[in-house]
Amino acid sequence: MELRQYQIILVNLDLTVGSEIKKTRPCVIISPDEMNKYLRTVVVAPMATTSKSYPTRVEIRHNDTPYWIVLDQVRTVDRSMVVKILGRLKEYEMSAVKKVINETYVA
Repeated sequence: MELRQYQIILVNLDLTVGSEIKKTRPCVIISPDEMNKYLRTVVVAPMATTSKSYPTRVEIRHNDTPYWIVLDQVRTVDRSMVVKILGRLKEYEMSAVKKVINETYVA
């Protein structure tokens, strides 16, 4: 399965501790394609259907359902945890994610 940046994938996140997001849920791949091509792991941000409006979260719509991309809970997962590919972010959603990543982790 070819995994690409900004795809929405279904991931088994059951190996968690404390308040980490768990269970099988949609996630957005944020690792660049160069990493996704060669490594056995991918960096993802989980998605949630409910959230408070935090500056580290991006609201999107997927299959007519509102979701929040939770960029404050980024994690690295093994490819074996990926269940299937669900879709891809729209261009404006990608831009919003890039902006939040830059403001949160680069600044």
